[in-house]
Amino acid sequence: MNDSLYDIPLNTLDGRPASLRDHAGEVLLVVNVASRCGLTPQYEGLEKLHRELAARGFQVLGFPCNDFAGQEPGTPEEIGAFCSSNYGVSFPLFAKLQINSAPRHPLYAALIAAAPATVFPAGSDFRAKLAGYNMLPANDSDVLWNFEKFLVDRDGRVVGRFSPDTAPDDAALRVAIEAGL
Repeated sequence: MNDSLYDIPLNTLDGRPASLRDHAGEVLLVVNVASRCGLTPQYEGLEKLHRELAARGFQVLGFPCNDFAGQEPGTPEEIGAFCSSNYGVSFPLFAKLQINSAPRHPLYAALIAAAPATVFPAGSDFRAKLAGYNMLPANDSDVLWNFEKFLVDRDGRVVGRFSPDTAPDDAALRVAIEAGL
């Protein structure tokens, strides 16, 4: 079990202390989320994935972040209401984090250190699009944008990192999740 990843202090969206240890023994898909992003409709697929696989020990964990073009400016109450009313989100949501801006939250520092390279779906031009808008992150290992996904196995090891444009029903993502289950 990766104690360092499990022991990083977090807060739930409603401000209660938490950590990934609360989900030890489960396969986790850690996703930085935002309410005003072109990828926001992924909430629907993430919720579907969560509901389909939760009984087998799988959890989607959402981490709101405002680091990417200010696309998550809301308060915790606004974020929760938006996710609930628009997408029926039942998976755990956590307090807003800084992911690429200083100081980077220790959870994302650990996730990035464990998986510094993002995997893209076949034919993806997402990185090129960000470059065209002059919106690439400072470092190649930084999180590219909202809805980047880190897969954590039952022992707390990061076993995959998927680009923001990897849909929740993407075959490669599903294979990686199934392998962990």
